[in-house]
Amino acid sequence: MAVISVGMLAPIAPTWAQTRTLPDFTDLVEQVGPSVVNIRTLEKVSSQAAAGNGIDEDMLEFFKRFGVPVPNVPRQTPRQPKQQPEEETPRGVGSGFILSSDGLIMTNAHVVEGADEVLVTLTDKREFKAKIMGYDKRSDVAVVKIDATGLPAVKVGDVGRLKVGEWVMAIGSPFGLENTVTAGIVSAKQRDTGDYLSFIQTDVAINPGNSGGPLINMRGEVVGINSQIYSRSGGFMGISFAIPIDEATRVSEQLRVSGRVSRGRIGVQIESVSKEVAESVGLGKAQGAFVRGVETGSPAEKAGVEAGDIITKFDGKAIEKSSDLPRLVGNTKPGSKSSLTVFRRGAPKDLNVLIAEIEDDKPVKKASSKEDKPKASSAGQLLGLAVSELSDAQKKELKIKGGVKVDSAIEGAARAGVKEGDVIVAIANTEVNNVKEFEAAVAKMDKSKPVNLLFRRGEWAQYALIRPAK
Repeated sequence: MAVISVGMLAPIAPTWAQTRTLPDFTDLVEQVGPSVVNIRTLEKVSSQAAAGNGIDEDMLEFFKRFGVPVPNVPRQTPRQPKQQPEEETPRGVGSGFILSSDGLIMTNAHVVEGADEVLVTLTDKREFKAKIMGYDKRSDVAVVKIDATGLPAVKVGDVGRLKVGEWVMAIGSPFGLENTVTAGIVSAKQRDTGDYLSFIQTDVAINPGNSGGPLINMRGEVVGINSQIYSRSGGFMGISFAIPIDEATRVSEQLRVSGRVSRGRIGVQIESVSKEVAESVGLGKAQGAFVRGVETGSPAEKAGVEAGDIITKFDGKAIEKSSDLPRLVGNTKPGSKSSLTVFRRGAPKDLNVLIAEIEDDKPVKKASSKEDKPKASSAGQLLGLAVSELSDAQKKELKIKGGVKVDSAIEGAARAGVKEGDVIVAIANTEVNNVKEFEAAVAKMDKSKPVNLLFRRGEWAQYALIRPAK
């Protein structure tokens, strides 16, 4: 047998090894830097308040700049007249970027909201008073306009091409320090932190003052607006969020035309669907938006949506998680007709809904405290429930055809979150309109498995999984 000496073996270089270097951002800074602006906002206050109770103006500016509370010292200046003229004092600082060469600038809504005056400073040190074209607090997007031409506008990128792990760069004015460049990678996409937007998560260093600045890919394109940070101290902690530029552009177009954003609504209160509930009702997997309540007179009510439904599709698009629904509905033009697919009592049902325009949330009415005391049923003892009939007044107030009222909930029912005063409308996908139907449903259920219970608490619907007593 031949013996091969170790020293005779020639080293074999792995063919997969590649030399990788860190990216150089210098060209990107030169390309995009001139399109990024500093934004300062002012508010009007009385000169007496601005005087800081007689403190020297330079010392007062020191307190403001470093966030030190102004001490309460005795007045050192002569008494002023009661009516003092207003003067403008610094309110905040942020960032923005030039959308078009004629002076349209995009930033965050929270940067300009409530400002009496907005000042924009370009990288060439020119300063302009800006007009607020409009801002949208729900998406945190704002558009302002300065009177200038020939400005260097940014290039807008395709968020769909953005990948987790990709290098990105931010330019802004953290803590008022203009033209500061930071870089990092995309940590996650479609991070749910808001009702109408999913954010881009990065580890790019973002601090107060960066708000409104651009998030830029390695092609020099803007892919997001730096908007939020996760912080326990007020400073950067490795997690920051940016508004996807495609969503921001859609909002900005409406702001430029009308100064406001019009969004669709159907009038439902929703929550996520748990795996246990999905399996128990026969949905298969945890998906869709569980309807806890339907607003009176809303498009959803007129379309036939009921509390307890699970909305699985909107206009043919699958609702994978509950946060998908408000985004799809919100981006639908009010007045248009859309389709809904709901999962009800173990089967899908198609509905048509007329989209309305979003409005302020309405307070939820509570069920009346005036309750009759009909004879209770003991059929639900296996579930830890005692129930009774609903009065006609209670049915009318809750806008339901029927159900049974929970008089007491113990053991399994109590552990599942059911309480006295709740109204049970279905058991194991079987609708119950009265005590007789409740007793029949309990008799038929599989007592070896957890049973799903759909109940109402006021105008809110909720599922509970109860394990029958053995």
